Amino acid sequence: MDCGATCLRMVCKHYGRNIDIHRLRKLCQITKTGVNLLGISEASEKIGLRTQGVKLTLEQLGEILLPCILHWRQDHFVVLYKVKKGCYYIADPASGRRKLTEKEFTDNWFAHKELYNGVSLALSPTPQFYENDEGDGDNTVLRWGTVLRYFYAYRRLFVQLVLGLLVGTILQLITPFLTQSVVDIGISTRNLNFIHLILIAQIALFIGQTGVEFIRSWILLHISTRVNISILTDLLIKLMKLPMKFFETKTTGDIMQRMADQQRIEAFLTGSTLGTMFSFVNLVVFGFVLAFYHAGVFFVFMGSTVLYTGWILLFLRRRRELDHKRFAISSDNQTNIVELVGAMQEIKLNNSERQKRWIWEGIQARLFKFKVRSLALSQYQQAGSMAVNQLKNIFITFMSAKAVIDGDLTLGGMVAIQYIVGMVSSPIEQLLGFIQSYQDAKISLERINEIYREEDEEPVEREWLRELPLDKSISLRDVTFRYPGAGNDPVLTDIDLVFPKGKTTAIVGMSGSGKTTILKLILRFYEPEAGEIRIGQTKLNQIGFPTWRDACGVVMQDGFIFADTIENNIAVGDEFPDRKKVEQAIRMANLGEFIEEQPFGLKTKIGTAGKGISQGQRQRLLIARAVYKDPHYILFDEATNALDANNERVIIDNLRDFLKNRTAIIVAHRLSTVSHSDNIVVLDRGRVVEQGTHRELTAKRGDYYHLVKNQLELGN
Repeated sequence: MDCGATCLRMVCKHYGRNIDIHRLRKLCQITKTGVNLLGISEASEKIGLRTQGVKLTLEQLGEILLPCILHWRQDHFVVLYKVKKGCYYIADPASGRRKLTEKEFTDNWFAHKELYNGVSLALSPTPQFYENDEGDGDNTVLRWGTVLRYFYAYRRLFVQLVLGLLVGTILQLITPFLTQSVVDIGISTRNLNFIHLILIAQIALFIGQTGVEFIRSWILLHISTRVNISILTDLLIKLMKLPMKFFETKTTGDIMQRMADQQRIEAFLTGSTLGTMFSFVNLVVFGFVLAFYHAGVFFVFMGSTVLYTGWILLFLRRRRELDHKRFAISSDNQTNIVELVGAMQEIKLNNSERQKRWIWEGIQARLFKFKVRSLALSQYQQAGSMAVNQLKNIFITFMSAKAVIDGDLTLGGMVAIQYIVGMVSSPIEQLLGFIQSYQDAKISLERINEIYREEDEEPVEREWLRELPLDKSISLRDVTFRYPGAGNDPVLTDIDLVFPKGKTTAIVGMSGSGKTTILKLILRFYEPEAGEIRIGQTKLNQIGFPTWRDACGVVMQDGFIFADTIENNIAVGDEFPDRKKVEQAIRMANLGEFIEEQPFGLKTKIGTAGKGISQGQRQRLLIARAVYKDPHYILFDEATNALDANNERVIIDNLRDFLKNRTAIIVAHRLSTVSHSDNIVVLDRGRVVEQGTHRELTAKRGDYYHLVKNQLELGN
């Protein structure tokens, strides 16, 4: 979903400005489905680029200034930065730089085979582009210091790890000398007792090394588990401080993936980093020992190590590209499987089993092709590294054997060299694994940093009111609002409304007229684009979020039922529910009979997202939850649309008493829900078209009359 903002960032970099991707996302008005070309164009002009969205043929494409942004496969954006000798060079945010033939290029760029043009966004810098440098700089640079502070609390344990490292290294360092003494002294002098002594010493060393390794593993487990929990807890705290609009523009999978990324950081720091640090110490120590035994062998080993490392690093970029492709294909595969299972009813009703299966098989074919390419890459990498390793071992064996023959080295020394070479080969492999882990951790930390850079819903530096004013009426003054996303029309336009204190106001209108949006603005899910909302004479955005939401009892259309007991679903937020308030809420929501039928009464557990209960029972639970809070403000969004007539009548009669002296806003279509309201507001396309009581509006025979005439049975 970041492809549009990333393409714009590449173009900015080309023209000499490094603009933070986080800022570009906001300017592009990114949503759950990504961004459109209009959003990229508006963002470009805000930072000083001249833009023109055009449909071009292949010939016309050669006439515009490059780089430009292309609409790719109708669901993606790429940057075209060069055309040369019939080849097209693109920078793809999903897979890196690519060189395409004319056919490959047109297949992806042209919207349809019968059309011979594609959508492009031509960009060029204006003087303003170079003057306005706000937001420049790469703010995605890793802040390892922020992560390392989690480990500061365990510094004493790290001291123990370092001591264990030193002890382990010393114990390993003794081993080659013991091996040499067995050959040079024990075997040469045929002294069996000496050999027994050396073997006992080796067993003691083995026991010591094993003990040190066990202790080190327990310390690492202790550190990694606690650090992992600390990172995840802080991330959850930050997530819960973010405004609702953040969650409206991010998919659940995106947020969950970012939460999972902290495990890669923790694994890198506690596993790869410490393991590599220990191995590096071994490499340095045994390198000196190897140089002590034979300088020539040492230089051969170092030369082969450089070759081995260079060969592995040569494949890192290609490995990164393949990893991006694997992620994209696997994501498509996962989405397709979820869709197949979730939409099985529709698939069967429309006899589309074969077509949907063919789509799945096409994805599997792409996945197979990727696996073939991935296997080929790993085989090339493995073949080269094995060849370097084997040639190194053969050459070292030859050099050490020749040194023994020439009398420059003892036979025990040769055996010790072979042992040391084995000991220093492992750290090299670990170091290369460390590089790959670092790449993964770097990407993960950048993703998590994106969450931490989001502004909190309630910034600490601002002063917030913690009490509501005496005048608790709600007023909207010239409020205009549109949802995030470029090109969206206003949902509300110049709304002027007053919800009097202690009165019930109903909002009605056709679907899409802006009824739910008004509730979301009052609940501060979003801020108005223009105008203001006041509580009495106090601006709503000056009141602290917890203070305001404590005063509001809300039932939304998509209210959530937790996987918990009925009691805890009613008393959400109370660790020890107030029994009297629970009983009152049950009575108001007419839930008594439903609870009596349950095997464990209020302690009966209901499933995730309300599984196991009907839509009507779910709505009654949500009404009970709102009543339990005993709030001053009640906001209902189609709170009774799933109830049968009998339940609805009982609940409305109950609520009539409950709503006395409370400020209530009720969004509904049903006449029975709104007819007794003190005031009825009629919305049409984001504007207020009528206001009045049920009797007044019915007599007026305007928009309200036409909305409810079928329910009134007033004829044509």
